[in-house]
Amino acid sequence: GIQTTRNSLANSLNIPAVKVLKLNGLETFVASASAMGLETLDSASDYGLSLTLGGGEVTMANMAEAYGVLANMGTRQKLESILKIEDRKGKVIDEFKSIPGDRVLSRETSFIIGNILSDDGARSMVFGSGSLLNIKKHPEVSVKTGTTNDLRDNWTIGYTADYVTAVWVGNNDNSKMNGVVSGTTGAAPIWNKVMTYLLKDKPVKKPVLPQDVVS
Repeated sequence: GIQTTRNSLANSLNIPAVKVLKLNGLETFVASASAMGLETLDSASDYGLSLTLGGGEVTMANMAEAYGVLANMGTRQKLESILKIEDRKGKVIDEFKSIPGDRVLSRETSFIIGNILSDDGARSMVFGSGSLLNIKKHPEVSVKTGTTNDLRDNWTIGYTADYVTAVWVGNNDNSKMNGVVSGTTGAAPIWNKVMTYLLKDKPVKKPVLPQDVVS
């Protein structure tokens, strides 16, 4: 039957995802995904509507950067692996300085997507209430799972305003996994432990409602 956008995204429903891609077009999808950091997606002519279900190769680093756009309310920030270099006496030789990135998504869109992905009630139809996608005492955490055909790839990626955690589970030879049946049994337990550790004793920081979003 008819599904809301909230219900469709929160529960990872495939048919609505394909229908939305067909409405928006592959060119728009690839352009938006590339702007958000998925640099491995090239020409739209290389893909079909299965692209929205995992039909294109991506890296974990690129996925973290793309979800970082949502965490940063629409601003893309490049990943940095080195924050500071010191010599043996503690003198700083070089240090990373944050430079504001480009806006690739509106604040309003980012807020609504994050709100949906943090809604335990909305995803309960598929994942049940109180699953490992929830971080205790931190209802502001947004999270999404993904599983490819034959259980070859299993993803859980979630974020707050301060942290993005991306977890992939799979076999190095791309063979089918055993004992993994959904996004909550493969990557989610690992993701939950990492996010729980990061947010331990941290205050809840809910995203600020943009002026043009009416609840």
